[in-house]
Amino acid sequence: MKLQSIFSKPLDRQIEGVIKADDTDSLQLEIEEYVLTKEITKRLTEFLEAYNNYSGANGVWISGFFGSGKSHLLKMLALLLEDYQVNGVSTKQVFREKCKNDEILRAEIDKAVAIPSKSILFNIDQKADTTNKSELDALTSVFEKVFNEMCGYYGKLGYIAKFERDMDSRGLYDSFKEFFAQSAGIPWEKGREQVLLESENIAKAYAQATGGSASSGEDILDKYRDDYTLSIEDFAERVHDYIQTQEKNFRLNFFVDEVGQYIAENVKLMTNLQTIAETLATKCKGQAWVIVTAQEDMSTVMGEMNKQQSNDFSKIQARFKTRMKLTSQDVAEVIQKRLLAKNQQGIDSLTAIYQIQNNNFGTLFDFADGSQSFRNFEDLEHFVQSYPFIPYQFGLFQSSIQELSHHNAFEGKHSSVGERSMLGVFQEVAQQIGEHELGQLATFDLMFEGVRNALKASIQRAILQAESNLNNTFAVRVLKALFLVKYVKSFKPTIRNISILMLDSFDTDHTQHRKNVEEALNLLEQQTYIQRNGPHYEYLTNEEKDIEHEIKNTTVDTQDILSELEKIAFDYIIKDRKIRYSANKQDFIYTRKLDDKMYGREQELAIHIISPFHEHAGNEAILQSQSMGRAELLVVLPADDILLRDLTLFKQTEKYIKQEISTTQKESVKRILTERASQNQRREANIKELLKEQFTKASLFVSGTKEDIASTDAQSRIIKGFEKLIAKTYPNLAMLRGVQYTENDISRYLNPSDPTLLDGDLAVLSEPEQEILSFISRNANQQTRTSVKAVIEHF
Repeated sequence: MKLQSIFSKPLDRQIEGVIKADDTDSLQLEIEEYVLTKEITKRLTEFLEAYNNYSGANGVWISGFFGSGKSHLLKMLALLLEDYQVNGVSTKQVFREKCKNDEILRAEIDKAVAIPSKSILFNIDQKADTTNKSELDALTSVFEKVFNEMCGYYGKLGYIAKFERDMDSRGLYDSFKEFFAQSAGIPWEKGREQVLLESENIAKAYAQATGGSASSGEDILDKYRDDYTLSIEDFAERVHDYIQTQEKNFRLNFFVDEVGQYIAENVKLMTNLQTIAETLATKCKGQAWVIVTAQEDMSTVMGEMNKQQSNDFSKIQARFKTRMKLTSQDVAEVIQKRLLAKNQQGIDSLTAIYQIQNNNFGTLFDFADGSQSFRNFEDLEHFVQSYPFIPYQFGLFQSSIQELSHHNAFEGKHSSVGERSMLGVFQEVAQQIGEHELGQLATFDLMFEGVRNALKASIQRAILQAESNLNNTFAVRVLKALFLVKYVKSFKPTIRNISILMLDSFDTDHTQHRKNVEEALNLLEQQTYIQRNGPHYEYLTNEEKDIEHEIKNTTVDTQDILSELEKIAFDYIIKDRKIRYSANKQDFIYTRKLDDKMYGREQELAIHIISPFHEHAGNEAILQSQSMGRAELLVVLPADDILLRDLTLFKQTEKYIKQEISTTQKESVKRILTERASQNQRREANIKELLKEQFTKASLFVSGTKEDIASTDAQSRIIKGFEKLIAKTYPNLAMLRGVQYTENDISRYLNPSDPTLLDGDLAVLSEPEQEILSFISRNANQQTRTSVKAVIEHF
């Protein structure tokens, strides 16, 4: 069975991924396909309660990440409150049907729609004059413009709209337009766009409409232009006057799309927005509302604030009290209901798959190695709703898009993805795998194609090069997945986690799949498309790739690498300069040796580490034979390419950063070098932990004998091995019977109170005394006289 056959609606049907405020061609489809998720239903109820019971706050702030459905929600609210009729279909009735099981929301909808209203819906960037955005009244002029257009006046030039409004207030506007059309031969709506060319016709029409002399209309618009001023208070007055001409309790509501990004560049505009909402509330007493969308919440839009800005921020928070924040869960539910709804055949087939695979979901899709926990399949219904996507993909892709946007990865205004939304991306992926067999899954790398066209060329150049130069298609796909998670700090790109991203079927051979991922990562690292830092792999941008290439070409002396290894091994892992022999609590100093090179002063005993850099690394037989007769603990570390590469890269990075950080002038390069320095610190920590693990696996030899010492703690294992060395080097230490001797004991032995050798009581002789007596006795048997000098020399 093909995947595309399990969906209730065709995957290739037209779904408008990006909702535009001024688009009226697809209104019916947009209304019918709008999904009221559980969370949106809750927030919509809260908003309507506030709208129906005005208490001073007339602002609504809708926030969310790219493609989360802010514009769609804003548009639906605009149509709903006005009860817009589309092809004879009432928006109110459609929404009542959507929430037929929620009587509270249905009641709030009825109450809200019963309030007569007019909605002004617009995208502020689209309506704003780009030349005046830096001016203090930029925001007010946009509101004035859309209000004038709604009233039928000329929005682009406020002074012409004022002229029209004044004429209309005197009942002369219609006659003026008729006289102008007769005189100019074109309608006023076209003539006002060319006022400089129509001054004579305007003057003539004005004189005819007002009944004045021919000269009374001369330069009339010039006078209006000279006298025209714009203020928030005047705007609010005009809105109030308009509302008074309408039926009782009428409301005029402004629905402003993408206001957050527009005002984020200028904190003064944020204050103006607050003032507009506040003045409308004061003048219109709750009969004029301002509902806006922003890509993030207000605190993100504002960024770091000084004390005055914080006060302004507090005011706008008070005015925009109603918050509607859209999350990835909202989007996941929308995608599931609009795009992934299954037919009965699909439900039955997926039920069978669920029963087989249910117990494996935790193993297959739970990220480890310190990654954030993402959602997994919760039950049969959730599985059917999400398939062929995996629940983690909704949240991870949202985080990916947010972080890429924060790092300026996208082309266009405000680093927006433009003509792409999460719904659009998921539809594209579903179409791409539509011909696959049932049981196969959407891999995370496929999401890249949904945003490829919106990405800056520089940031995806590595992928373009890989597509041209690498024959390994799977490696290119892994590279795309790593690109998407590059800036997602909560995701740890280890081999296991990357394997989950690339899992394309429930029936995958997981051993072979992991092997394929490892091979792809090794190839990408070798070709400098990615970098590895310990167990983590990271996609490299073009500039990062150049720097990484230069780092790998930096020459470092092998001795510098070995010195670093010696320092970590002895100072971080073994730590102690002296090792205490547990049998008699005596401290023994040792020589530090690494790969036949001595570090520091020579002592009687030594700890000698054989690293993977040693010429005989991997040949234990030779090393074992060389340890014969030496008073040293030989520690043979297992061969490890990762340790070698990481140590080398650590020293290369350290050297390169020292050389470049003080000379480079480019801020972007300084930022990358700072990041590399931070990564190198983490690399050093990983090397330490890796080396510590290697010490627990190392072979230990004492005088040609391999010692079997098991311990999961590296330091204690080395100490136990060193004690074996002490015992073999000083076999007569056992004579001390575990007693600890100090210098203070000397006087006691020179003036003994216990029986001694000279007392003649052989039964109480100690072991050393018996040893001396045996020596004297042997000499006596050989008829040799023993002197004190002979005893001293012998012992």
